[in-house]
Formats: sequence, structure tokens, C-alpha cells
Amino acid sequence: MTLKNTPDRWGGVSQLLHWLVVVLILTMAYLGLTMGDLPNGPDKIQTYALHKSIGITILGLVVLRLLWRLYAGTPRPVPGSPRWQERIAGLTHFAIYALLFAIPLSGWVLNSAAGFPLQWFHLVNLPYIVEKNHDLHELAEEAHELMFWLLVVLVVAHAAAAFYHHLFQRDATLARMLPRGWLRVDDTAPAPSTDTPPPQDPDHAP
Repeated sequence: MTLKNTPDRWGGVSQLLHWLVVVLILTMAYLGLTMGDLPNGPDKIQTYALHKSIGITILGLVVLRLLWRLYAGTPRPVPGSPRWQERIAGLTHFAIYALLFAIPLSGWVLNSAAGFPLQWFHLVNLPYIVEKNHDLHELAEEAHELMFWLLVVLVVAHAAAAFYHHLFQRDATLARMLPRGWLRVDDTAPAPSTDTPPPQDPDHAP
């Protein structure tokens, strides 16, 4: 496996960063949906602290992934993909990246506006980025939750599209984000139709 991206597939670094962020998002979703119901006490405080630390980690990994993407480039579109699918995929990727920036930052804002200290895994003290402000805290909390649910919708759509490509279009969209050989791609499958149909043979035209 090559570390850099190639014209045909994502390299090892991109794959690692992608799946690591996926795992952390799933962990954050579980913590975010359950920690509010925990009884007050040390366990709840530690769970909130873990939630915040993972959020900061996701923010750092997304920055790292974008920098690596600029350095290593991106694979070309899968041959035969319709242009409308490429456009939708591009918009979806952009929106997911934007939310992966905005959600941790909104959490940082609401934490600062509440006057709570912020540490990264009890190792690094992070600064307040806004002054204590009740109204701003409430606004940031609402935005944080709304953007989380929007991210859920986009991630589910993104995953569904990847499986659709693998199961029905039988192309390498999903396989090239996994180590080589993990998924078999049917190279003999017909390429999906594009925006314009191929020209017909006049001798066989209906």
C-alpha cells in the first residue's frame, strides 16, 4: 500500500485518517446522545470531558486530512461515473468537511460561553475563545445540536452512496478507500450510464 494518493485510489494515510474520523464520529454520536441522561457525578463530568476531547481531536484530524489532501492530491473520478453524481459527491464532501469544522468549534464556543475549562485528555489546557455569555451559550448549543443532525443525514447519505456504487454500479468507489484486496470489484461489469447515451449503429437502430 502506498502512503500517497494515486490517480486510481486513496493512499494509506488518507484511508487511515478517513476511517479514524468515522470511528470518532460514531463515538461522539453515542456520547452526545447518552451523556445528558447520566446522573450528576464524577462519571458524568468525565464523559463530558471525553466528549470535548474527542471533538478537539476530530477538528485536528480534519485539518490534518485537508493538508494531506493538498499535498498528496486526490484520485480522479471513477471511470463511467455520471457527472451529476460527481457534482453531488463534491457538494456532499464539502458540506461534511464544513460541518466537521463547525461542530467542534461551536462546542468550543458553548463551553467557553458557559465559563467551563477545556482540556484535551487532561494533557493540554485550551484557551477560552469567547467570554462567558449565557445567550451565546444557548445559541451555540442549539447550533451544535442542529449541525450534528445535519451531519448525520449527510454521513448516512454518503455511506449509502458508497454501498450503492459497490453493490449496484459495481465500481471501485468504496474499494479504493479500503486496503487493496479487501473488496472485490467486478471489472467485467458494464460501466454505468453517463449523461449522454452512446451513439447507435444505424444498421441496428429501431
